[in-house]
Amino acid sequence: MSAVDLAPQELRTVVAVAEEGGISAAAARLGTTQSAVSHALRGIERKLGVVLFERGRYGARPTAAGERAAAHARRILRMMDALVVETRGSGQGAAEQVGGPLRIAAFRGAALHLLPAVLGRLTARHPGIEASVTVVREVGPGTAGEVAAGKADIGITITGTGSPVPPHLVGDVLFEEPYALVHPAGHPDPRSLPLVDWLENCSSYTREWWAAQDWIPTATVRAEDDGAVLSMVGSGLGMAIMPALSLTGAPATTEITDLGPERPTRRIGYVTTPQLAATAAVRALIRELRARHPRPGE
Repeated sequence: MSAVDLAPQELRTVVAVAEEGGISAAAARLGTTQSAVSHALRGIERKLGVVLFERGRYGARPTAAGERAAAHARRILRMMDALVVETRGSGQGAAEQVGGPLRIAAFRGAALHLLPAVLGRLTARHPGIEASVTVVREVGPGTAGEVAAGKADIGITITGTGSPVPPHLVGDVLFEEPYALVHPAGHPDPRSLPLVDWLENCSSYTREWWAAQDWIPTATVRAEDDGAVLSMVGSGLGMAIMPALSLTGAPATTEITDLGPERPTRRIGYVTTPQLAATAAVRALIRELRARHPRPGE
């Protein structure tokens, strides 16, 4: 098959139509006309030999091929941005200048309790970095899915869940954290309380541990996230089994009890693409994450 040459503006067109859900909205975003976007889209589809979008009264919905094309286009455009930033900042004999955008996808606990200090140190060392954080639920594709779709440069993820990291991504474990029992402060028998839980609290290893504990009931109260769980526990609605990161800043109305040497743990890691793993901004963030939680022996 002969090579297909797509210009950067064509890649931006694919991304804009996919994200805006329509030709007219994409045209407004790109600062051009609806007819120009329609013409460009037809040309792109001819070059690729596939239909990228289903057009209709509802707008323009990406086909499976369109979803893949948009993901590739986002990643290519991101690498073009990195090319400009890193080339301009690498004068002969000069130290590496780290700057430009850095898009991070993180689950709520990491966004609240891990990233603020890490990003504070990162931007103090590299003021040119423009970090943005998107909170993504670790359910289904999760943060890895954001990276795979080209919407994030790096994802802070819970490893070992039911959603495996896509094979074309790279990553590593940053640290392992224990679970503990959290319950209303001063309760004489916290293990007798109803269980409060939330969907992301779903490490497969944790579930196996839970299944072996005959004192843990089926969850009778379910919350949207770990913050809501802590609020409910603090209000006396039950007890919960939560990881250390989620217990950061637990309210004074709660008490945390160790689950003993056989307590379950979960692993927190990161994922990125092989190409973005080589960029200065992503490398700098990984260094700061490692400094926060060094591996044994480091």
